[in-house]
Amino acid sequence: MDGSVIRAPACAAGAAYSSAENEAVGRSKGGFGCKIHALCDGLGMPIKFILTGGQEAECKQAISLLENVNASAVLADKAYDTNELREWLAIREIKAVIPPKSNRKEDIECDYWHYKERHAIECMFGKLKHYRRIATRYEKKAINYMGMLSFSSVLL
Repeated sequence: MDGSVIRAPACAAGAAYSSAENEAVGRSKGGFGCKIHALCDGLGMPIKFILTGGQEAECKQAISLLENVNASAVLADKAYDTNELREWLAIREIKAVIPPKSNRKEDIECDYWHYKERHAIECMFGKLKHYRRIATRYEKKAINYMGMLSFSSVLL
């Protein structure tokens, strides 16, 4: 599970009869952008995508990504280190392979040997961004961008 920021040109924010929130376009210091939150399997094949504005925190989308997915372990980076997610995973008896943030007060163990397998999602994002249409978000509407994202993920 991970997220990746996609920069969008200024024209991507101007969809007729819409708003930035509806089209998953956020504003940041660098301009317009969106964030792809993705879940993949152990082989790097995408399972689920969620689009949000570029300023949205990754940890807020974690539980909605993991709903209705059978997993024995969840591998994620420090951005997903929240007590809420860890409790949610513990209730479902899913192993949390998430390193603790540096500002966490209590020490939490992480299986770093298992954590090395997280490269699969990084490779998935790398392959997706080979497609120019995904890497630059030409589509103004979020539904069109999700369609292109789904189509290109089939080609992986």
